[in-house]
Amino acid sequence: MFTGHRERNILEFTLSSLLRRRGKHLALVVIYTALVFLLASVMFFAGSIREEASIVLRSSPEIILQKMIAGRQDLVPMRYAEVAEKIRGVQRVSPRLWGYYYSPATKSNYTLMVPDNFSYGDGHIVIGNGIARVMSAAKGDRISLLSPEGDPLTFIIAEVMDSRSELISSDLMLVSEGDFRELFDMPEGYVTDLALSVKNEKELSTIARKLSELLPGTRPVLRDEILRTYDAVFNWRAGLMITLLGASVFAFAIFAWDRASGLSAEERREIGILKAVGWETSDIILMKFWEGAVISLSSFLMGMVFAYLHVYFTSGALFWPVLKGWSVLYPEFRLLPHVDLYSIFTLFFLTVVPYTLITIIPSWRTATMDPDEVMRA
Repeated sequence: MFTGHRERNILEFTLSSLLRRRGKHLALVVIYTALVFLLASVMFFAGSIREEASIVLRSSPEIILQKMIAGRQDLVPMRYAEVAEKIRGVQRVSPRLWGYYYSPATKSNYTLMVPDNFSYGDGHIVIGNGIARVMSAAKGDRISLLSPEGDPLTFIIAEVMDSRSELISSDLMLVSEGDFRELFDMPEGYVTDLALSVKNEKELSTIARKLSELLPGTRPVLRDEILRTYDAVFNWRAGLMITLLGASVFAFAIFAWDRASGLSAEERREIGILKAVGWETSDIILMKFWEGAVISLSSFLMGMVFAYLHVYFTSGALFWPVLKGWSVLYPEFRLLPHVDLYSIFTLFFLTVVPYTLITIIPSWRTATMDPDEVMRA
């Protein structure tokens, strides 16, 4: 019972001490919160984008077969599909037609694709919401694309894709196979690549090796390799933001160390008085521990809450210029919350624990001195 009263009294005295020096501590809390906010925003944004990409790519083909010439991707003959289908373990081979189209008018790249079932027929096109926004186009309007010879091909917009899919369809155009081949002057009997579905994912590496042996000059791309590539890209973007914030982190570290490690004359006199009235060294250390914990924990929690609101309610508006890079058709979307407990624990350990600990050292040194010497200093 006594121990409980003792700790409660120490905590009450700690809170009253924080309120007495509210100006000093408020400045520290504001800077502390801002730092946690920036770091947590990067963490939330990168984690959610990575999770969105992994969800989309999980439904992608297990193997994509490309033909390479001089290190560049080339068209794949349809006869390659017949060879791939005969490999044991391959469930289905789907020829794909897709490519990129540069628009001088909007100075942006579009992704053109032929879906498996395009019900609108030749002369019609389905566009992403980002393209509709850039072109100021709507359903029923006409748009023109230029062939390699410079001849315009006019399409009627049959549909604008749902904005909820904008993360993956912002720059996407869907056309019929005939229009695609005419637009890119692609000969019959050739496709962009082949998508292979495999019965047993444990056989992916074996099937990929057989494809390379039976079809020299081809490159099988596994879904796991694509996932690792996207993960590396998002980690690089997040790392870039952390690097840009490095100066702020370093400045805060110096500021926090100066505030936490150096006791003012008033604080030293206060410790001397507490020692004189019977407080033990452990009581003073506990008081300073609670003081550092209250500041660091409150700053951490506020920073995390502000970062959550920033990322998931404004889509990380402060980071758009860096995260979207040079993209003209950057999608407008709202991220789904994805909280990585490991990342939160790491951020907590790097921001809360060090500050809480460094508040104890100068207090311990002062508390071990003679009270008269401390009060005369």
